[in-house]
Amino acid sequence: MIDHLNILVRSISAFLLLLLITRMLGKQTLSNMNFHDFVTAVIMGAIAANLAFNEKMEVIHLLISLVVFTGTSYLLSKWNLKSRKMRLLAEGSPTVLIEGGKVLEDNLAKSKMTLDSLNQALRQKEVFDINEVEYALLEVNGQISVMKKKQFRTITMQDINQKKDTKERLPIEMIMDGQLLKENINLNDVSEDQLLKQLKSNEKQVSDVFYAVIGSNGKLYIDYYKDQLQHPVDVE
Repeated sequence: MIDHLNILVRSISAFLLLLLITRMLGKQTLSNMNFHDFVTAVIMGAIAANLAFNEKMEVIHLLISLVVFTGTSYLLSKWNLKSRKMRLLAEGSPTVLIEGGKVLEDNLAKSKMTLDSLNQALRQKEVFDINEVEYALLEVNGQISVMKKKQFRTITMQDINQKKDTKERLPIEMIMDGQLLKENINLNDVSEDQLLKQLKSNEKQVSDVFYAVIGSNGKLYIDYYKDQLQHPVDVE
């Protein structure tokens, strides 16, 4: 009876601790996981299982282990928010699988994907003909993102007003977390001076920008750290 009660208490404690830790680590842990989230979930689950059922292991040792891994994961998450390089190292970056309607076989092989699994992922996006795809990317969470060719998309007002010969491409990220992404700018032959002039005209500098990207339509979108919203929604 005492053993049963002990397991009951340990199981409830493990559940409550995992609930608290998940809440602390944030909503990202509950969404589609990247490498960092997957490793964190596996380790936390293993420690919690031992805490609940392994009576041979000291509770204090398991708690110390849980605190260490939780702290490490939390600090890594915070570091990822501050550093794009660290984010790329911990989470990886998206892989282009289809570009300009052509399958990139080398990228497909590097991603450990077969043509069958690619077609399956496309069908889940309601794309049953690979000829409809302009771009397809394998995201860091394992999901496929798809941009269809113009003629296969639902028409919007923007499409009606857009010139027919306008060439589309993947968005080009130019600034992220207040840092200029020179590699993207150089690879895509984008004018850095034009961007800096636009920021200067708004009395802003690169460090004031949270995110700047040239969209697939060629238009520049800029989001500043200080948006000056009077009543922001859902602030936690």
